[in-house]
Amino acid sequence: MSASVRVAVLCLSLLAVLFGAGCGGSAGGGDDDPRRLTVYSGRAEELVGPLYERFERATGIQVEARYGDSAELAATIAEEGPNSPAEVFFAQDAGALGAVAAEGRLRALPPALLERVGKRFRDPEGRWVGVSGRARVVAYDTRKLKPDQLPDTIFAFTDPRWRERIGLAPTNASFQAFVSAMRLSVGDARTLAWLKGIEANEPVLLENNIQTLEAIARGEVEVGFVNHYYLYELRAERPDLPVENHYLRPKDPGSLVNVSGVGLLSDSPEARRFAEFLLDVEGQRFFATDTEEYPLIRGVRSDEKLRPLEQIQGPDLTLGQLGAKLPSTVELIREAGLTP
Repeated sequence: MSASVRVAVLCLSLLAVLFGAGCGGSAGGGDDDPRRLTVYSGRAEELVGPLYERFERATGIQVEARYGDSAELAATIAEEGPNSPAEVFFAQDAGALGAVAAEGRLRALPPALLERVGKRFRDPEGRWVGVSGRARVVAYDTRKLKPDQLPDTIFAFTDPRWRERIGLAPTNASFQAFVSAMRLSVGDARTLAWLKGIEANEPVLLENNIQTLEAIARGEVEVGFVNHYYLYELRAERPDLPVENHYLRPKDPGSLVNVSGVGLLSDSPEARRFAEFLLDVEGQRFFATDTEEYPLIRGVRSDEKLRPLEQIQGPDLTLGQLGAKLPSTVELIREAGLTP
């Protein structure tokens, strides 16, 4: 090899090294172009944005989050197919995760990660894992109702005495998962009858749980079907909020304990690190202290003002069953006329 050729090869090698150091990419982590992770987030930015910031500080991985309703993001992932840019699906509920798993899009999670969480709160086939628990409750207006005036079953709210007194969010993933749980618990016929009974009571239809609580606080409705932790999120801003949570009897569909959870669409180190972070002590403490949800790993306690998770018993079902029900549940809700 001539001297001139050796010089040319050496120059090209140096350029390749410099170019690689500058670009970083998903495996590089350079300061100018840090490692990145695309997360489809069914959890709202105001709720989990601070969690993503903690992850970025701890790992140097920059989160590019696409926020939206969990059910809508699950449908988007299905539409995008293998070309989806999503590497992680962080969903509000197990139903949306199950729907994506049913499409064959989620990668198997490491057993060591799955085993951090009890079997009750993870996919039986190991494709997703719960990261925080949330209980279904009936929020109520403390100015107009006392606890002993509230029924102990969700089915009682079809009584005409609740006409124009109910608020709910029929397009929200957590409501749809609850309806799916009802179907698995008591069958489609009784579930449709319940939905139609609620529709006959002329409920106020809202977009999400926060709007439902705000409607109660404004006096527009007296009760709302929500997840437990939204009360504490709103109370942090308004300590005098005239709203409380009412828990229904054990095994009632209205006592469902669902999870937010994570599934991986990519085997990238960044995606795996994100899942591990959510189930590390720091991530779990975030849910316990910042969002008032139930942490799911041993050694991290929930806030003492919450009813202990072991005292809440929903219907007898596996959360992994919810995903397959999601598309037909949406149709059932529409059939009942519960559309905004």
